[in-house]
Amino acid sequence: MTPSRDIGRLLDIMAALRTPKTGCPWDLAQNFSTIAPYTLEEAYEVADAIARGDLADLKEELGDLLLQVVFHARMAEEQGAFDFGDVVDSITAKLIRRHPHVFGDERSQTAQAVEGLWERIKAEEKAARESSKNAGALAGVPVALPALTRALKLQAKASKVGFDWNDPRAVLRKIREEAHEIEAALDGGEPNAEAAAEVGDLLFAAVNLARHLHADPESMLRQTNQKFERRFAAIERALAAQGKAPQDATLAEMDALWDEAKAQE
Repeated sequence: MTPSRDIGRLLDIMAALRTPKTGCPWDLAQNFSTIAPYTLEEAYEVADAIARGDLADLKEELGDLLLQVVFHARMAEEQGAFDFGDVVDSITAKLIRRHPHVFGDERSQTAQAVEGLWERIKAEEKAARESSKNAGALAGVPVALPALTRALKLQAKASKVGFDWNDPRAVLRKIREEAHEIEAALDGGEPNAEAAAEVGDLLFAAVNLARHLHADPESMLRQTNQKFERRFAAIERALAAQGKAPQDATLAEMDALWDEAKAQE
């Protein structure tokens, strides 16, 4: 087979990889559960390429993510559940349904109004799906989401029914409260598990503050990770110029170099 811009070629390649006896043994051994971690990984790599501003890499990573969709669709087709065409049909129908201001008679002209319209239609769809269930206000947030993202979504759902603070300063006070509880656990000689549980509460509160500041905690932490890597690399370069490795330096030396790297930014 040769490369092609036609999605049909990609579907044919995936079908060939999954064909018994002549296909790829590794691909044939996979199922939805074993492929799911790769799907998450590829989504993160897309986000990473965007954060780095690397459009060439973004093209490659989007291809890898598309492969995940095709892979799942092929396995579903083999089970007679649905195929790739059904996936496309589902998302196009949803986009048309959720954009009546473009494809219908609705007249929402601002981004804020459109977002509100989207959420209302989404809520109506959810209500229709769950009409036979006794679902709570927090229903529908996938357990498999990254913890920061899931915390954000849980908090947003709780906020819609009034369980929320109106002032980010109130959230900041909660963060201080959680930090004091960690300190109390440490001072009281409690087992590490107790203090660790309080750290979880602190992280949840930090996500809540990010939400109140209209910031995505996952993106913020990603940026902080990159900043840490950048500044630590500066420490390593400075030490190397002195003929040292990090393990040969004192914490005070590395702290001073950290402050220098921070000042240079």
